[in-house]
Amino acid sequence: MIATKSFVYLCILLVVTAATPLVYDGRAPFNLTPANLDASTGPYLTGVKGATQNASHYTKLLGRTVPATPLWSTASRFLPVPTEQPLSVSIDNTSIFVPGSSAPQNGFRRTELLAQINNNHTAFIATEVGTNVYHVSIMQDPLRPLNFDHEYQIVFIEPNDGTHVFEIQLGSPFTNPTGKLPAADAHSFKIRDHALNLLFSTPFTPLTWHNFAIQVNFDARTLGVFYSQNSNTLKPVTKLVSNSAASAGAAGQGDFHFGVLKLPLVDPADTPAEQSDVVHFGIQEGKTEALIYSGVFVEKVSGGVSAGHGTLIKPIS
Repeated sequence: MIATKSFVYLCILLVVTAATPLVYDGRAPFNLTPANLDASTGPYLTGVKGATQNASHYTKLLGRTVPATPLWSTASRFLPVPTEQPLSVSIDNTSIFVPGSSAPQNGFRRTELLAQINNNHTAFIATEVGTNVYHVSIMQDPLRPLNFDHEYQIVFIEPNDGTHVFEIQLGSPFTNPTGKLPAADAHSFKIRDHALNLLFSTPFTPLTWHNFAIQVNFDARTLGVFYSQNSNTLKPVTKLVSNSAASAGAAGQGDFHFGVLKLPLVDPADTPAEQSDVVHFGIQEGKTEALIYSGVFVEKVSGGVSAGHGTLIKPIS
């Protein structure tokens, strides 16, 4: 009986893989090591981090200490068998990114993982034609909470112009001058389009896997959002919406980031020019903060959208 069940589940997985082409799998296998993170070998380019520490200082492989989102486990939703290990992505006061020969980004604290295929992030970018669906599941780290007075940009596609095709935010939006903190929706996820219009919002409740799938049509420049919690299958939570502010063609393609990017608060002691330079100036407390990630992958929609537990649903249209 056990062998028969295993065969059935294997068949389900094979059907889903064939029906909806997987272009990137960022679900960390159990044999992924800290050395892989430090060397950017495997599914993640790990260079967006503090310059003074290895990647494994900021990103921890959690093994089986924290159960992954059950959506993509084998067996049933009631007796899930994990096939991936979650990741804890953290920032601290050393998380100052230095991009190439540019000035250190002292205003930000950031650690981000970028999708790559065969250790090449540009190979992933080349998949961004037609319609992709970007899956990610996020959970609070109760021991290293965020400071919701700040804005956090945690999942996004970033073309070369530095804009975001879409983004998932937490916290209080950065404003100059600083408004009332925390903002009323600080403890909620906000899914925004390229023009920062709000597409979907939901509370960031603790001890919960928040499962997202963002449907991105790079040709028609449209977006759609799917969402669920824990073992519940994904459901559409928006209609198909225009994302016409995003660039067309190659200019609208970019790296897929997930992690923790914390914006500063305005420092009253800074000059007006410095206060408007959010990248290089502002107030950061320097505490260690983290989010836990699981279920990160990207698929095409030719066979449907993976909703969890071997099921497929129609793309948003």
